Amino acid sequence: MNFKPAVPFGGFSGWTFLKRTIEAQKAAFVASAEVRRDEDYFRQKIGGIRTAEALVSDRRLLRVALDAFGLGNDINNRFFIRKVLEDGTLTTGALSNRLADKQYLAFSKAFGFGDYSVPRTQLSDFADTIIAQFRTRSFEAAVGAQNDTMRLALNAERELPALAARNANEDTLWYTVIGSPPLRQVFQTAFGLPASFGAIDLDQQLQVYKAKAEQAFGDGGIRQFADPAALGGLIRRFLARSEAQGAPGATASAALTLLQNGQSSLRSILAG
Repeated sequence: MNFKPAVPFGGFSGWTFLKRTIEAQKAAFVASAEVRRDEDYFRQKIGGIRTAEALVSDRRLLRVALDAFGLGNDINNRFFIRKVLEDGTLTTGALSNRLADKQYLAFSKAFGFGDYSVPRTQLSDFADTIIAQFRTRSFEAAVGAQNDTMRLALNAERELPALAARNANEDTLWYTVIGSPPLRQVFQTAFGLPASFGAIDLDQQLQVYKAKAEQAFGDGGIRQFADPAALGGLIRRFLARSEAQGAPGATASAALTLLQNGQSSLRSILAG
C-alpha cells in the first residue's frame, strides 16, 4: 500500500504541521512499495536507454522521468516529449527553448539526447540524480492529492531560491515565473489577482507583478526570495489568500473587467 501524506487542515496551521512532520512523512513515502518498485525499475533500465525514442517507448521509465520534472501530465504526449528531447537545448530554435514552461528545458538538458553524441543516461550518477528529483516531486504530488495549496507552497519553497540565484535580470526571472504554472499560481493568489489575469499582455503582467511585489514586500524583484524571511512572507500571504478565497464570481468579474478595460483596469489592479 502506498503511503498517503497527512495534511489534516489547511492554511498556515496546516503548513506548520506539514513542515514539522515533512522529513518523517517523506521518508515513509519513499519507503513505500510502489515508489521503491519504480525506483528499482528505473535504476535497472535507464542505462540501456540511448535515444529519446527508446525512453518514450517505455511508459514506466518515461513516467519516472517526467514525474522527476513535474511533467507527469504529459505521459500520453509521447511525440511531443520525443521532440522536446531530440531537439536538445543548444539552439534557439529547439522546442524546449521556445516553450514558456522551462521545466521542459531542464528535462531535455538533463537527458542530453539532443545535445551530446552520448546521452547523460550513460553517466554513473544519472539514475541517482533523477531518482532524487523523482522522490521530491512525487512526494509533493502526493501532498497535492490531499491539499493542492500545500503542494504549490512546497514547490515555491523549493523553486524560488534556485530561481533567485540564476544569473539573469529581474525581468527575465519574472518571465520565468509567468511561464511556470505552479509559481504563477502562487503569485497570482498571493497578490489577489484573478485566475484569468494570464490572458492579458505579458508586458502588462510583468508590470503588475513587479508593482504588487513592491507594495507587499518593499521590493519588486524575484531575487529577494533567496532570503528565507521574504520567501516565508510570500508563502504565508499565499496560504492566507488561498484560505480566504471562496467568493464565487468575484474573480471572474475582475478578470472580465481587466480584459475589457485594458489600461484603466490595470491601474485598478496596481492600486488594489
